[in-house]
Amino acid sequence: MRQSSEGEILVIDDDALTRKILIRTLAAAGYQCGESESGRAAWERVHREQPALLLLDLEMPDLNGAELLKRLRADQNPDIAQIPAIMLTGHGGEESEVLCLEAGADDFVTKPINAAVLRARIETQLRLRFMRRQLQQQNDELEAWRRNLERDLAAARLTQQSLIPHKPPKLSGWDVATCFRPVIQVGGDIYGWLRMRDDRFLFWIADATGHGASAALITTLTKLLFHHGTTERDTPAAIMQGVNSDFRSIFGARLKQRPAGQAWLARDTHRS
Repeated sequence: MRQSSEGEILVIDDDALTRKILIRTLAAAGYQCGESESGRAAWERVHREQPALLLLDLEMPDLNGAELLKRLRADQNPDIAQIPAIMLTGHGGEESEVLCLEAGADDFVTKPINAAVLRARIETQLRLRFMRRQLQQQNDELEAWRRNLERDLAAARLTQQSLIPHKPPKLSGWDVATCFRPVIQVGGDIYGWLRMRDDRFLFWIADATGHGASAALITTLTKLLFHHGTTERDTPAAIMQGVNSDFRSIFGARLKQRPAGQAWLARDTHRS
């Protein structure tokens, strides 16, 4: 039944007969209904139970429908402030309609009430309420995904920063300076240097296509392969061939002449 999925419709009217007729009409259509005989009673009940929709009379003593709705719309609890509301008015004039809408009503129905029109407008508001909740849930999931992504990128940034050399090598007759500033938290660029067996240094630079975590993973792999290459090879050309061969073996048929999207620059320098 509708009430199990959509919640209660709260009928607010100071006239007992009107409330009885409305509740009977809505119950026959499958809705679960509650009732309040005044604006103040409705205020308390809304804060206890938070109905799915308000059906409230514009003209009530003490706290009328417009005043009640203005207070509800200003409530600090968004679940209360956003409850759909249909105003019931005995006046069909433009002034009455404007008053309902200015108070925050989502729709209004003029008395005497046409049951088919009332049901159609209730269905519309409940459908919109359901869609808003779906959208809010999707937004919440998207926000949670964004926070997780930011945490992952922050962790990846720390990892990549740890791979970048922080102190240049001391070479007699040479001044070595570096600067590393990725466009976003992590990037596809990396560099380093290696002391070779004959006391020379190999300076290398790698650039992976794109930015973000995928490019950063390539740079991490690159540094590992370069350091691994120096343990088995003793010339820059042999190291480059070994790194290229390792990339081809790791990525298989996806690579042709060299790793896709990779540009390499290496240079060896004799120490004086």
